Amino acid sequence: MGAKAPGAADAVRNDRIVGEALDRIVAGYVFPERAAKIESALRGRLAAGEYDALDGPGLCAAVTAHLQEVCPDRHLRLLWQDEPQSMAPEDDDAGRAAFLALLRAEHQGIHAVEQLDGGVGRIDIRRIADAGEGGRAIGAAMELVACTRALLLDLRECRGGSPEGAALWCSYFFPDDQVHLNDIYQRATDSTRQYWTASHLPAPRYLDRPVYVLTGPTTFSGGEDVAYTLQAHGRAVVVGETTRGGAHPTDRHPVTEHITVTVPTARTVNAVTGTNWEGVGVRPDRAVPAERALEVAHEEARRSAA
Repeated sequence: MGAKAPGAADAVRNDRIVGEALDRIVAGYVFPERAAKIESALRGRLAAGEYDALDGPGLCAAVTAHLQEVCPDRHLRLLWQDEPQSMAPEDDDAGRAAFLALLRAEHQGIHAVEQLDGGVGRIDIRRIADAGEGGRAIGAAMELVACTRALLLDLRECRGGSPEGAALWCSYFFPDDQVHLNDIYQRATDSTRQYWTASHLPAPRYLDRPVYVLTGPTTFSGGEDVAYTLQAHGRAVVVGETTRGGAHPTDRHPVTEHITVTVPTARTVNAVTGTNWEGVGVRPDRAVPAERALEVAHEEARRSAA
């Protein structure tokens, strides 16, 4: 799918879709000056008729490519979905309820906990749980590896999750509640929320032992938060491939029953680096193919723990 025989109705519909998506971006994007550049570039393409002959999936692919050409933000996208969606404004409570339900169905994002040879633990994390509802599951996983001599946090298939959950995971690797991890700035309220290590945890802290974080090209958003934060604070060695590079909390707005625009409305600022991983990803300390990251990290962990 993509291009087809153009018609006046297609052109009008696509103009409306792109125009509404741009209105959302201009109103909400965390960097207003970049939003202005995005609007100028894409309205120029609209005027030139570049989107007139595209079907829905083709339009979404083209607009997303052009958005990221002007502003390489991985969360800034026009998305197509085959199943129709509600056109009602996004309900924050409903969105959170759906997120929590997904996490419950996926065991709070914890896919596996195991003990490897040499006294090395491994936790396979596929999503970053909410700190409140997922806190006990995170604690249970950490309890199971509490007596290991080194730990692998496997984030190679982690597709994101909760900033509060990311801070909770990181809290286990610091001695107290005195470590400033990062901040998140919200454009809508012009406010900044600080994230610090937690003072009370339901399982022992994992201190004075090596920690390795495994990453790959699938690692995204909340998973990158954990990897970047532990790396920046010198608490973990990152092994694998550079991650996807999405650091901006994002709102979703339906444009049609099948098309959604995602607009980053906030940005993460790491307390050590003063920046984040947006567009560049988390770069590994030990660069190896993702499929070899477990083998390489396990071997190094065994030597370090010996």
